[in-house]
Amino acid sequence: MSVECNDMNILSVQNLTVKLEGHTALTDVTMSINKGEIVTIVGPNGSGKSTLLRTIVGALKPTSGKLNIRRNCVIGYVPQKLHIDATLPITVKRFLSLPRTHSTKNIKNTLDLVGLPDVEGRQMVGLSGGQFQRVLLARAILNKPDLLILDEATQGLDQMGAASFYRLIEDLRSTLGCAILMVSHELHVVMSASDRVICLNGHVCCHGTPEIVASDPEYHALFGSGTQGALALYRHHHNHTHNDDGTCNHKHHHEDA
Repeated sequence: MSVECNDMNILSVQNLTVKLEGHTALTDVTMSINKGEIVTIVGPNGSGKSTLLRTIVGALKPTSGKLNIRRNCVIGYVPQKLHIDATLPITVKRFLSLPRTHSTKNIKNTLDLVGLPDVEGRQMVGLSGGQFQRVLLARAILNKPDLLILDEATQGLDQMGAASFYRLIEDLRSTLGCAILMVSHELHVVMSASDRVICLNGHVCCHGTPEIVASDPEYHALFGSGTQGALALYRHHHNHTHNDDGTCNHKHHHEDA
């Protein structure tokens, strides 16, 4: 279910519904992302964030709606986590050459780009959490993607490690010129690294630029006060009704995680 997008548009999702084993995970989701844009998706656990990303990359099939991706669009994907058996001897260079071989120069230049020079010969299982995630990021950008997708890629990293990782993401947007779509629970990402924010809870509840969201009482109800520094984790609960025109009346509840 893919058609060509316009010159600026990388991805367009229209009225997307996804059902999984009889459960409706996403209902009537509409969103888009343009060239060079950073869009962040937020929402509670079970809100369909990962389902949306997996549908976009082709791992899941939509039940209805349209998924429009620019023709010949190259997508890079960084998962939440990847388990490698501790007994499996695989170097960084070998890992980055799966499933297709890349030149030594390309691998070295890409590792330099993510801040990991001279690690090609190290074992994957010997990397720190932050280094491991940067290798996953390097793998995602080896083919110079038009769209980079990150599914809570800082999960398991401490506050400083997460902040450093997302500063790198902003730099890559400038360096590669790619669009970036990411799921995140970190407040600093939503406000400092994103061009737009989409709030998902099985459907799109609210969206807008950080400036608009930051001035909206709903944003303050969502994130509240008492957050733990710039990288606040939150639990986000929606209580809303729908108007005749399809818009929502929202009430948000926020608790510190």
